[in-house]
Amino acid sequence: MMAVEDQKSTSDGKVWGFLKQTFKHSTGGATTSSRTSHQTHPPVEGTNPHTSASVSSVARSLLPTRRRLKLDPSNKLFFPYEPGKQVRSAIGIKNTSKSYVAFKFQTTAPKSCFMRPPGAILAPGESIIATVFKFVEVPESNEKPVDQKNNRVKFKIMSLKVKGQMDYVPELFDEQKDQVSIEQILRVVFLDPERPNAALEKLKRQLAEADAALEARKKPPEESGPKIIGEGLVIDEWKERRERYLAKQQVEGVDSV
Repeated sequence: MMAVEDQKSTSDGKVWGFLKQTFKHSTGGATTSSRTSHQTHPPVEGTNPHTSASVSSVARSLLPTRRRLKLDPSNKLFFPYEPGKQVRSAIGIKNTSKSYVAFKFQTTAPKSCFMRPPGAILAPGESIIATVFKFVEVPESNEKPVDQKNNRVKFKIMSLKVKGQMDYVPELFDEQKDQVSIEQILRVVFLDPERPNAALEKLKRQLAEADAALEARKKPPEESGPKIIGEGLVIDEWKERRERYLAKQQVEGVDSV
C-alpha cells in the first residue's frame, strides 16, 4: 500500500512540473510576442510629419482634376476637309464654376493654326463660342483624301481661376503655373463637306453664332443718356433769342428818349 502511494505522489509531481514548465514557456512566448509587436508598431506620436505631408500630396495628385469649363464638342475639333484652303472650326466654352475663370488655347501647329479669341476671362455661367482657323495642306499622291491617322495636330485648353473681372493677358498663366489646369486635349477630325451629317450641320450653326457675336461686338454701344439737340436747331434758337433781345433794347431806348 505504501509503495502504491509513493508511486502516485511521484507521478503527480512529474505532472505538476510538466504543467509549470509548459505555462512558463507559453507566458514567455506571449511576453516576447507582445514586445515584438511594440517594436514593430511605434506609437502614432512618433510619426514623421514630412512623410505624412508627402503622402497627402501624392494622394491629391491621384485625385481627378475638377473641371471649370464645359466644352462643346467635348474632345474634338471638326474641320471641313478642303485641301489648300484655310478652314474654320468652332467650340463652345462655358464657365461652370462659381468664380471667374481664364482660359487659354495652345496648339502643336502654331504656324498653320490660330484661335479667336486665343484666350479670355469668363464670369460664372458665362459662355462663348471660340473659332479655330487651320490651313489644310494638300495631300501627297499616295495619301487618302481624308486620313485621320496621319493628322497629328492637337489643341489644348487650359484654365485658371482668377480673383475677379479683369483684362485678359497671357502672362496670367505664366505667373501662376501651379494653379493652371488642363481642361482637355482636342484632336482634329476632318469632315467631308460634300456629305452632310450632324457634326457638319452643328459646326455651321456654331460658326454662324460666332460670326453674329463678333459683329455685335464691333457695333458702337447705344447712347443711354439724354439726346443732344442738332447743331442747326441750337443755332436757330440762339438767333431767335438774340433778335428778341435786340428788339427789346431798341424799344427801351426809344421810350427813354
